[in-house]
Amino acid sequence: MKFRIEIDKDIELVQLSLEDASAIFNTIDSERDYLGKWLPFVEYTEQLSDSESFVLSVIDAPENKFEYIFTIRKLGEFIGLIGFKDTDRANYKTEIGYWISEKHQKQGIVTKSVARLCDFAFLDMGMNRVQIKCAVGNTSSISIPKRLEFQFEGIERQGELLSGNVYTDLMIFSKLKSDR
Repeated sequence: MKFRIEIDKDIELVQLSLEDASAIFNTIDSERDYLGKWLPFVEYTEQLSDSESFVLSVIDAPENKFEYIFTIRKLGEFIGLIGFKDTDRANYKTEIGYWISEKHQKQGIVTKSVARLCDFAFLDMGMNRVQIKCAVGNTSSISIPKRLEFQFEGIERQGELLSGNVYTDLMIFSKLKSDR
């Protein structure tokens, strides 16, 4: 059974499963220019099998590498992904990553979803620190940790390689369990 987190009456996060691969691929494929500007994996997601491989890498990960990854659903429809990455269980810290389709931007969906995942990280997973990294210039993404009162920590210079072999600096934001 898939693990679900209700965000509000219309939005829920549903744990990733193989049947989501088609919706993920179709969204990426139909929004390549929009999503590809900030998400390096878009360039390498060329066919459905690439999304299937991604999903399998998540759901078949060994227990010590397992990460909660969720589809974002509005009225049951797939609209994006959100989840944890690079979780460091020894130091009780994790990172949240997210993306959402263009037509669902600027509705507060990701902000509410990140807030709920922070609660999940601190209360259910026992984490002490949650961080978010955003490309400098990606104002939509940057607004989320700012709105949720994450602390800006600094810039990771040339922290991510984007499409076109271009490096971008990343803004690092964090929230501690004690900040809640």
